Amino acid sequence: MLKRLFCIIMAIPLIAGSCKKDKNPPGNNTPPTNLSVTAVVSTDNSGNVAFTATATNAVSYDFDYGNGVFQTVAGGVVTYQYPSSGTYTVNVTAKSSGGQTLSKSISVTVVRAMTMVWSDEFDVAGSPNPSKWGYDLGAGGWGNNELQYYTNRIDNATISGGTLKIIAKAESFSGSSYTSARLLSKDKFTFKYGKIEARAKMPVGAGTWPAFWMLGSNFATAGWPACGEIDVMEHLGRQLNTIYGTLHHPGHSGGSADGGTTVISNATTEFHIYAAEWTASSIKFSVDGAVYYTFNNSASLPFNQPFFIIMNVAMGGNFGGTIDPAFVSSAMEIDYVRVYQ
Repeated sequence: MLKRLFCIIMAIPLIAGSCKKDKNPPGNNTPPTNLSVTAVVSTDNSGNVAFTATATNAVSYDFDYGNGVFQTVAGGVVTYQYPSSGTYTVNVTAKSSGGQTLSKSISVTVVRAMTMVWSDEFDVAGSPNPSKWGYDLGAGGWGNNELQYYTNRIDNATISGGTLKIIAKAESFSGSSYTSARLLSKDKFTFKYGKIEARAKMPVGAGTWPAFWMLGSNFATAGWPACGEIDVMEHLGRQLNTIYGTLHHPGHSGGSADGGTTVISNATTEFHIYAAEWTASSIKFSVDGAVYYTFNNSASLPFNQPFFIIMNVAMGGNFGGTIDPAFVSSAMEIDYVRVYQ
């Protein structure tokens, strides 16, 4: 009798322990299975893609849209609008309530029509439009040992015949041997992501250094290169027809900047379209629509904030090189500047 009672008492903890274990819901730690991902790309060039993800035992879905943007979607059904055209690898991760995951990737090709959001067509003769452009003024080398003095005179920046001329001159002015102009849209227009282009013709002469470029709008507080710099186009008179597209950022500035070059024909005698298409995932540099350098952008870089536009012609300096002693005057001629988003 005592032996039987002892056995019953010993069995009670086993029964209790068994009941406690059964309190966990069945399948809590079961990973998702049968993950399916479909994408329907809108045909109206809006950039919209309708995604549907389904999986057995999944309670949420993490979408990596392939352009640096991430989103968690509980039901697995979401429409995302891509900011620019391109082919993107989309990765979807299904999650169970216990944290188990299952992932799948698909590729989508998106066509996104852009709309012009800002431009200057330089159709009104005289000085540049003050509502769109200001000036950097003075000398001092501008960090590159340049030799020009930037002015706001019509002698150095003028509109006539439907184009803007930024004119570099050999003349004695306030202690400098050359004058020119540097126009900028700072405090007047900035933008984040999109396409920027200028149709322009380069000046002639060794030592000329025309540029069409941008700086991060936090330049005054962050400084350079922390603010980021996007050089859409640079040309050197001593290196005729070679076009530079360059990015400066911490660890990659000055001589160690990221960039590429292309060689074109007739840079100083014909107009060409110099452009950069800028997204959260890339910055693509092109001349006349032909892309020659692609930079991989990411959230850790300074190229994810508004930038302002700069146009100038420098003389000499570290990059411009030795100025032709016979140089008298030459201009970068700009037909238009346009920004699309």
